[in-house]
Amino acid sequence: MSLKIAIFTEVFLPKIDGITNRLMNTIRELKRMGHDVVVFAPDNAVDEFEGSPVVKTKSFHFRPYPGVKLTYPSPRILKQLRQHKPDLVHVVGPAVTGLWGTLCARFLGVPIVSSYHTDFPNYAQKYGLGFIKPLVWMLVRRIHNLAQINLCPSSATSKELTENRIKDVRIWRGGVDARLFHPSRCCNNMRFKLTGGKTEGPLAVYVGRLGHEKGLDAIEPLLQAVPDLRFAIIGDGPARRRLESRLPSDRVTFMGFLRGEELAKAYASADFFFMPSQTETLGFVTMEAICSGLPVVAADAGGTQGIIDHGRNGFLYQPNRVDEAASYFRQLIDDPDLRTKIKKYGLSQAQGFSWAQETMSLLSQYAEILQRSSQPAIKKKVKQLKLPLASYHVPSMYHHP
Repeated sequence: MSLKIAIFTEVFLPKIDGITNRLMNTIRELKRMGHDVVVFAPDNAVDEFEGSPVVKTKSFHFRPYPGVKLTYPSPRILKQLRQHKPDLVHVVGPAVTGLWGTLCARFLGVPIVSSYHTDFPNYAQKYGLGFIKPLVWMLVRRIHNLAQINLCPSSATSKELTENRIKDVRIWRGGVDARLFHPSRCCNNMRFKLTGGKTEGPLAVYVGRLGHEKGLDAIEPLLQAVPDLRFAIIGDGPARRRLESRLPSDRVTFMGFLRGEELAKAYASADFFFMPSQTETLGFVTMEAICSGLPVVAADAGGTQGIIDHGRNGFLYQPNRVDEAASYFRQLIDDPDLRTKIKKYGLSQAQGFSWAQETMSLLSQYAEILQRSSQPAIKKKVKQLKLPLASYHVPSMYHHP
């Protein structure tokens, strides 16, 4: 007996980001467990993913974010959803595609799980549009409260959603492929590329979107404060051109997008990981860095707070205090025993970053809302699947003493 799950997403392959990564791994696990998945995504998406069909919704380009498309409202979405006859709809990071998916599911009486992964309200503030932040929260609240359960990836995000009157918030953290992201991927040739051939000396890496909201302006004063530190920046985005013009080319290498084994080699071939963003709802890249054996220096904000155990697998600095971040890098550079200690602790914690475990947690959330269904056939299916019911609280991955 299997569940039929329809996933609505604003982004999907070939675009690579945290949401796509989450979906790929979750779909793999759901399929491995015997469930059927169909994905609804904008029309620049792939046709299918590992046997799961992708229904392409007619879309238009969103100019501020190259590679992102927004879905037109269309009765075809309702028709296609009805044809697939899902047991439930999971709306991932709902904006436009997710809104139409939510409305269609409500019309058909299909249970809805919604999950929050992009910090739209704080993005507005970072882009100088703080005056519309209350309006953005109102829209987020309207969309998410149409769902029976709302998921988010961290305790910090859960608190913020609850404070903004989002109902029934649960945690769905997400995992990392610890077999792929591992210190054994360290590669001399990759380090040569990351450093522009200057392999000696400490190397920090940033991985992620090069957006104005990511706090990457901190790298310039950080390099000034730690003169022996080099940086490799992996990713792309609208801030890249400005960063390339401001950061010293003899100390900073821009790698563009990397994925799979190449990305795993890049992590493992660096010495430290830097995350200055204050808008992370979780931070898969930070988890990948820990699995790769890297001490992390990160802004004490958002979902990163639930990943970093200060002083044990990395350091948290007060946002905008680059001098504090520099002092942590100095400690790590000057104390090899501290680096080894932090690496060992991080690797021991990485054993809990399992996609199989996180997908079972997700299935238990599905079971929770399906048991509320008034349809006897769905209740019977949940009972036959013997899924554990979700608990209302999931602790953060690190327990602070």
